Amino acid sequence: MAAASLSISISSSTINPSFLHLPSLKPHHISLKPSSCRARSSLSSSSSPFLTALETPPHPETGGGSDAMSILLGHRMVFLGGEITDLMADCVLSQLLLLDAQDETKEIRIYINSAGGSLSATMAIFDVIKLIKSPVQTIAVGQASSTAALILGAGSPGRRFAMPNARIMLRQPSGSASGEVRQIEFHAVELLSTKMNVVRIVAGLTGQPIGKVKKDLDRDFYMGPAEAVKYGLIDGILDEDKMIPIPDISTRVRKPKTGFSDLGKHLRPEIPDDEIY
Repeated sequence: MAAASLSISISSSTINPSFLHLPSLKPHHISLKPSSCRARSSLSSSSSPFLTALETPPHPETGGGSDAMSILLGHRMVFLGGEITDLMADCVLSQLLLLDAQDETKEIRIYINSAGGSLSATMAIFDVIKLIKSPVQTIAVGQASSTAALILGAGSPGRRFAMPNARIMLRQPSGSASGEVRQIEFHAVELLSTKMNVVRIVAGLTGQPIGKVKKDLDRDFYMGPAEAVKYGLIDGILDEDKMIPIPDISTRVRKPKTGFSDLGKHLRPEIPDDEIY
């Protein structure tokens, strides 16, 4: 039986140029808007069947979008919510690197409300938090579960917090494989290697013995804020406008053995302050 084929031809004359909304680019202007990092779309008011991205007008103070997240970004606040994907990681990384290039002496605050996601995307955010020189404060709101808990613990020592009703959960990496037996064996070895890497990271963040962390990660390990403080993953609990006092555990946190100090200078271009929003 002959294979059926489908041929579709589109004439350039049928394309309405009004469907293409290309914003004009100003020279020497850097603008990073969180609204462009997440999927935001609406039906066009015209009869166009296409979806067009919502563009927010510039804000007089920040120079970016006038939505709340753009304004808060101007105050060095970054939000990490929902599933951690490669797209989200790229967005968060660009915001962190830009804020660090603007002023590496000022604190960056990251609010986390996520159930986790891609481990590779999480590790990208984790490594950049450790790379930049700006002090990073991490705050769990709602939940910081699975890989999101690693980002929570990646904050600067003494600056890792959780809200009173936040939930925190650690777990081992998961994955699946199919195909030939030999190929499945390779995947199993990689998964075990990834698990041990996560165990070492959590042990370094908390100061807990590797053996204990390995046992804890064999199941979903849930913690409330007070339990997370005791475990060493966070440093305090935010209650209204104050922090609940806790014993200092910063001496238990191991310093990362990475050579990021020399690499960081290549990621900080000399950009005038009036050109960064």
